[in-house]
Amino acid sequence: MRVAGKGLVDRSDTVTFSFDGRSYDGFAGDTVASALLANDVRLMGRSFKYHRPRGVLTAGSEEPNALVTVGRGAASEPNVRATVQEIYDGLQVRSQNAWPSLDFDIMAVNNLVSPFLGAGFYYKTFMWPRKFWERVYEPVIRRAAGLGGLSGAHNPDSYERAFAFCDVLVIGAGPAGLMAALTAARGGADVILADEDALMGGRLNAETYEINGKLGHVWVAEVVDELAEMDNVRLMSRTTVTGAYDHGTFGALERVGHHHGRRDEGAPLECFWRIVAKHSILTGGALERPIAFQNNDRPGIMTAAAVRAYLNRWGVSPGKALTIFGNNDDAHRTALDLAEAGVRIAAVIDSRTDVDIKGDYPVYRGAQVFNTSGGKALESVSIRTINGVEKIQTDCLAMSGGWNPTVHLTCHMNGRPTWRPDIQAFVPSEGAIPGMVAAGACNGTFSTHGCLAEGAQVAGKVLGMLGKKQPDLPLPQAEDAPYRMAPLWAIAGKGRAWLDFQNDVSVKDIKQAAVENFRSVEHMKRYTTQGMATDQGKNSNVGALAVLADATGRGIPETGTTTFRPPYSPVSIAAMGAGAQGKGFAPERFTTSHSASVEAGAPMIEAGLWYRPSYFPKPGEKTWRQSCDREVGYVRKAVGICDVSTLGKIDIQGPDAAALLDFVYTNMFSTLKVGRVRYGLMLREDGTVMDDGTCARLGETHFVMTTTTAAAGAVMKHLEFVAQCLHPEWRVAMTSVTEQWAQFAVAGPKSRDLLNGVLDTPIDNDSWPFMACGDMSVLGVKGRLFRISFSGEHAYEIAVPARYGESLFRELVSRAQGVGGGAYGMEALNVLRIEKGFITHSEIHGRTTAFDVGMAGMISAKKDCIGKVMAGRPGLVAADRERLVGMKPVGAVKLLSAGAHIFAKDAEAVRENDEGYVTSVCFSPEVGTYIGLGFVKNGPERYGEVMRVVDHLRELEVEVEICPPVFFDPEGGRARG
Repeated sequence: MRVAGKGLVDRSDTVTFSFDGRSYDGFAGDTVASALLANDVRLMGRSFKYHRPRGVLTAGSEEPNALVTVGRGAASEPNVRATVQEIYDGLQVRSQNAWPSLDFDIMAVNNLVSPFLGAGFYYKTFMWPRKFWERVYEPVIRRAAGLGGLSGAHNPDSYERAFAFCDVLVIGAGPAGLMAALTAARGGADVILADEDALMGGRLNAETYEINGKLGHVWVAEVVDELAEMDNVRLMSRTTVTGAYDHGTFGALERVGHHHGRRDEGAPLECFWRIVAKHSILTGGALERPIAFQNNDRPGIMTAAAVRAYLNRWGVSPGKALTIFGNNDDAHRTALDLAEAGVRIAAVIDSRTDVDIKGDYPVYRGAQVFNTSGGKALESVSIRTINGVEKIQTDCLAMSGGWNPTVHLTCHMNGRPTWRPDIQAFVPSEGAIPGMVAAGACNGTFSTHGCLAEGAQVAGKVLGMLGKKQPDLPLPQAEDAPYRMAPLWAIAGKGRAWLDFQNDVSVKDIKQAAVENFRSVEHMKRYTTQGMATDQGKNSNVGALAVLADATGRGIPETGTTTFRPPYSPVSIAAMGAGAQGKGFAPERFTTSHSASVEAGAPMIEAGLWYRPSYFPKPGEKTWRQSCDREVGYVRKAVGICDVSTLGKIDIQGPDAAALLDFVYTNMFSTLKVGRVRYGLMLREDGTVMDDGTCARLGETHFVMTTTTAAAGAVMKHLEFVAQCLHPEWRVAMTSVTEQWAQFAVAGPKSRDLLNGVLDTPIDNDSWPFMACGDMSVLGVKGRLFRISFSGEHAYEIAVPARYGESLFRELVSRAQGVGGGAYGMEALNVLRIEKGFITHSEIHGRTTAFDVGMAGMISAKKDCIGKVMAGRPGLVAADRERLVGMKPVGAVKLLSAGAHIFAKDAEAVRENDEGYVTSVCFSPEVGTYIGLGFVKNGPERYGEVMRVVDHLRELEVEVEICPPVFFDPEGGRARG
């Protein structure tokens, strides 16, 4: 089916691949679809519900029919569009959604019982009898559901994620996109040009249009070469911009290894990009829409633009006798190109009556195709003319119902497109995405000249907003034919006329939804499954809206559109989770000291999403307790080093930064002096404790908040909510800098001496008192120093940029070992904080209040704060509430367990007698016994009382003395001295 002299494929480079076990030849530059069509293979898939035979419909990522599985075994990938997958030697392709074979599919029996499987049949059928659901309905549905299937084996491919920043992101490399990128680049802007195709140029690679007297693809190659030579341009082919998000951020999927079989070791299959752009230009083109008529889904029926693309780009004629059916002038371009290439035109059918004959082939004016015949391939079409009904023998029908601009990205932030009656399509609404402008066909401009002009115009506008001057760039000369069409959505008839080819949704289904009062477009979508397939209704949505509008007596604008959501085209979860493959749903985050800790033999434990060392074993130590006790001794007697980088760090700046902190913390922060740190307590709106931590004031309008490791994300969301929703008038900005700073606790009597060995400016108790903070140079590196303590000892936290974290950790540990100290892990950290009665999320677990943890006095009476009123409710300050206490076993050393419940000494250990619970326990080398923290009714009033701790799960029972929660240095002299 190759056409001599046509196409951009390399006919000197033959490529062999297989489809359903049979070998075929194609050329370098072919897709699976073009190569199969070249080998006269029409049947490529089966539809989802009825398993009807389907062939390729389009030539791009909007393809709903030709979905295939690529590869074998663990490397197989289902639901790949044959129109996008490039062929390479050894490529193995399989059809899917058919059993036992594509040619003979038993599930095609569904087509025979289609009257029982119409829209909403599952809502009605599977409700009764009730017992049938688990035994009959669900098992049958599960076996039949889905399209392609996963192998079930571990995915051997690797994936990457990457970040990029630019002045201008141009989305789509058609004529408008190329002109926009060239204009912006020559104007001095940093430009990223992203296009989902392997070959930039868009429709120019599929047309015979000329630009400046050259074939379109020649002009494209020259522009791409110029852009590739420019230092301020990044060209990203095979990259689909999948979603638009806040603050100029875009998601993009780059297909790195799908187009060749052999990849270098470690090379990724895909890379998921996060692109941050100051401005963006959408030049995504338009998609041709089909026309709904009876049996319009047979293999061999395609969109007219796709037929033109296969001819001009891939040198393939999808048939030997082609028929064109359309309602617009663009459909005639297909007929002219085919005729010029020597392909026989059986007929051109135009639904309009005022059509000029442009070629030497039969033309039917004012006619419509209303039915087709054929089994697994098209054989003929039936047309209705002013003279009656005729049948035309043909093996390929190219249909065109007009064009829909690709507005999807402009709707990803709840924007709604605008209806343009002149083109009978939706176009992007201005300002739908901040910083984005649309140009070209995606903006409703359907001539090459118009696209070039609009691309240059919007690029000039963007350059002006960037403070740059638009270059003097002559506009290329190109065709400027007007776009003429007459709306035609569906042809009346008795049979099923298909709208959504993948989900088998027909015109009848849409009308049935309207009859059953699913008149809202979103309700119709869910009732019929229209547009819910992998193509997301790119071909069918507008046609379905038109049918719904007609059925409900409304106009299309009043009917509205469904909500377009990211991703624009399917994205593998492995690409979005790159770096976490094999980790399930728990991504790993490592501190800068991770390698050093592993080298020291430390077992790593999960803390939130982070991995932190549990303890650092030494030769001869047989249990973790021995290591833990030794590390506690480092801190109490010499100096210990602990990586605390995982604590949330939020940089808060702006004139209203202090007001924000006063509002989110219970205590006052606007009075905090520059160079000082203050402990703060944060409440939820319901009055319970959300988090605690310290906040340092580095400047008049500059604070750094520290959160617990577990609540870092929640606190950041909380602050953003306050700034954006409760007080949008405040001038304040927040940035999470947790990963930007490596931070280490240096704790113990010898901590200052050790620090003075690495600080470029030594400190003493007067120059750096307790709760002081500020910038500090560390071995020539700019850092920060905070005198705070989570151990109760004389302690500091020293922070440096993350790239210096590992080296500083190794240096600090080495120096600590020289004075009788060393590194300590999470177990020792827990002991130290329990000895001091410091709380963590074991105590502030979501239902405790400031009153419960003994911090009611921290709720300032001088100001309002989130949760203040709710925290004062009588039930939250009642004396009999469970309140924070300490506890230690009575008599000989006995175990305690977190999670155990507390009962009066002589009470039976049953729920009705429960008086509290244990939250944290440890063995304290300082106290010489196990100690714990917990909550007991009337807690502070029961100091000295002996109670009983019972753990039914561990079969543990022990008597404890209730005591204050601070076991070590209650006066705090060690930390302040």
